[in-house]
Amino acid sequence: RLRLHDGKLIKDRRYHLRTYPNCFVAKELTDWLIDHKEAPDRETGIRLMQKLMDHYIIHHVCDEHSDYKDAKLLYRFRKDDGTFPLSKDVKVFMRGQSLYEKLVSVEESILKVREENSVKYQRAFLGCEMIDWLVQEGEVENRKEAVELGRALLEHGIIQHVSNRHHFFDSDILYQFWINFRRRRRLTELLNENSSRALSESPDSPFCLRKLNPDPGNTSFLSVQTNKEIKIVSAVRRSSITSLTGNSNPYFSTTPTLVFPPVAECNPKSVLKRPVTNEELLSPGAPYIKKTLTIVGDAVGWGFVVRGGRPCHIQAVDPGGPAAAAGMKVCQFVFSVNGMYVLHLDYQTISSLIMTGPRTLVMEVMEAIE
Repeated sequence: RLRLHDGKLIKDRRYHLRTYPNCFVAKELTDWLIDHKEAPDRETGIRLMQKLMDHYIIHHVCDEHSDYKDAKLLYRFRKDDGTFPLSKDVKVFMRGQSLYEKLVSVEESILKVREENSVKYQRAFLGCEMIDWLVQEGEVENRKEAVELGRALLEHGIIQHVSNRHHFFDSDILYQFWINFRRRRRLTELLNENSSRALSESPDSPFCLRKLNPDPGNTSFLSVQTNKEIKIVSAVRRSSITSLTGNSNPYFSTTPTLVFPPVAECNPKSVLKRPVTNEELLSPGAPYIKKTLTIVGDAVGWGFVVRGGRPCHIQAVDPGGPAAAAGMKVCQFVFSVNGMYVLHLDYQTISSLIMTGPRTLVMEVMEAIE
């Protein structure tokens, strides 16, 4: 993705009088894959990009095509429009990679080649040393939280006991990073993986605010900033990933990175022409009308994306989804959800209310008078 940004294959493109930010043309990308030896032929290139679609990495800009077509169609990385699903597994993986990058980039790292029972282990460390380091670097608040983080990393296959006999403990037991995050992986490795998960296990689509099996501890969307340009963000200590996800779990207290530093995060521009305050919405004679929408969710969700906060607004509406059928439009402001006043809440909280609520959703929205 970053190489495509650098090569200007990903850019704002205009089609049918509409500008689509941060997208690429499928046919051009297939050419690029072959030219850069990421794929031996067009058929393999198509299969690779279909894998990325199956794993919710890329999608058609209007979600009109579920297949990757080698044609002049526009696609986009979900990281570039804020719709990349942030599941617990992904959060743990990203946290593990962030810690690994920090550990290998410092002098006198605790990660070393270590020997136990005449066997040498790469990227190895003692459990108590890792605990000391996590606390010293401010990655966690205390040793108990460090142990919980280590256990999460072990349970997700990021680290392991060298002979796979112990869970993670604050002791002189030897562990190692099971994943070498710095090994360069080629796209063709995707074709050797198992087929994608069943629909019932798949992460949320960008327009699904309701899972088949809702998990109230896992809200579904990454933050969308007001800036669609790529901005460089370095790892920040003690940042509020908990506020990002609506999850109070202490494992995720550091800004995660899915690529090597410096980290690039791309977010689409807000659909709002300008910021609007609650005072402006509620002032007497304000040019806004209130509407009540009753939306009956289908098998996958309601079909819209909420963004912003205090007040939140509708960022996107699936034209074929239940929300569009009920009259929802982009730029409407969310006044209440199932009778609860929400103008003072952020979009993570509202998303959680919707995901954990009933299938029939009653929302009051405020819409600007034309």
